[in-house]
Amino acid sequence: MKSLDQIAAELQGYDPQALPARSVNEFLDRLVVPVQDREEIGTLDALGRVLAQDVVSPLSVPPHDNSAMDGYAFDGAQLGDASLRLKVAGTALAGKAWQGQVRAGECVKIMTGAIMPAGLDTVVPQEFTKAAGDDAVEIPPGLLRAGDNRRLKGEDLMQGRPALLKGERIGPAAAGLLASLGLPRVPVVRRVRVACFSTGDEILSLGEPPREGAVYDSNRYTVRGLLARLGCEVVDLGVVRDEPALLEKAFREATAQADAIITSGGVSVGEADFTKAMMKKLGDVAFWRIAMRPGRPMAVGRIPSASGGPGAVLFGLPGNPVAVMVTFLAFVRPALLRLMGCRDTAPPPLLRAHSLEALRKKPGRTEYQRGIVSSTPDGRLQVRTTGNQGSGVLSSMVQANGLIVLHHAQGNVAAGDEVDVMMFEGMV
Repeated sequence: MKSLDQIAAELQGYDPQALPARSVNEFLDRLVVPVQDREEIGTLDALGRVLAQDVVSPLSVPPHDNSAMDGYAFDGAQLGDASLRLKVAGTALAGKAWQGQVRAGECVKIMTGAIMPAGLDTVVPQEFTKAAGDDAVEIPPGLLRAGDNRRLKGEDLMQGRPALLKGERIGPAAAGLLASLGLPRVPVVRRVRVACFSTGDEILSLGEPPREGAVYDSNRYTVRGLLARLGCEVVDLGVVRDEPALLEKAFREATAQADAIITSGGVSVGEADFTKAMMKKLGDVAFWRIAMRPGRPMAVGRIPSASGGPGAVLFGLPGNPVAVMVTFLAFVRPALLRLMGCRDTAPPPLLRAHSLEALRKKPGRTEYQRGIVSSTPDGRLQVRTTGNQGSGVLSSMVQANGLIVLHHAQGNVAAGDEVDVMMFEGMV
């Protein structure tokens, strides 16, 4: 396992006092080692979990050629430039094969999902036909080509081929796909355990009476919500005072129980040294000043387990509420996805939207401004800020549905210019 110094040596232009945001994810990608433990669970309980191995399809889906709609099945080779009159030889229903035989000049009335009778390869929708005497239909010319409206055997999934790959995070569609294969259970990576606590003598737990100079702990609740959305198992250690003995106890307890630790507060320049000193004492930790806004201070590292186990990855986040959320979404979330064994650990894709207002921005840092994204009548995306962009204005994160991402080298934005936006959907 590489030390933080070894990882830093691999990054071009690494500067912990002015670290570009793009370098943070590159560093964390090298630091985080995926969890290897696995378990088998019911498919109904698999939503949000990560596959521990490839799922090879035990059958073909669909298992037979079948009709894509209600209509009449026939041999498409009979299509030509003139109307086609076909005698109806019977009816094929979904759920069982039609047992009759079809001769030239005949068709079979067929329901959606019914197996295509032997020798038939085309279905005309019922509404495209007209009656042509007793037990016969007429198909106008020019409406169809041979093979239309037929689902082929295995066109969705073919028996013996991978249906889902190791590292796939199971969403609703993947859960349905597993069920379509008749699989009642699925092998998944065990849930990642993340310990979290807030630090600071000024932090109040809920239920405590207000006091001058103190604030209620919102960060822990925000982090817990973000972790729950991600499907992590949360170990909540509450609020820890700025006392070395209490901090050491909390870090050791977190390391013994969790794969990762998230703290908020105590990593900024000028803050009490207890938290940073304890991180240094117990683990291999780097303290960064990231070229970003909000969320400049951040600590990352690894705290070894006293029992000789792999220990826990450490994320020391800033104390301001918005900075906590931004650094989590930009850096911690992709790192935790890697820890979970996900194949796709990239940050959310960025969309382009027209800014409805001018935005001030200095080159040399990445800025994440809270934005409200909407669409115009012609379908273009547009975005405006929520107003006050202070890192303590948590209400702005409630109002926003995404972040306006102003990149490292980018300068001021004029009203009407396109900007990148990171949408919150599914994360916040």
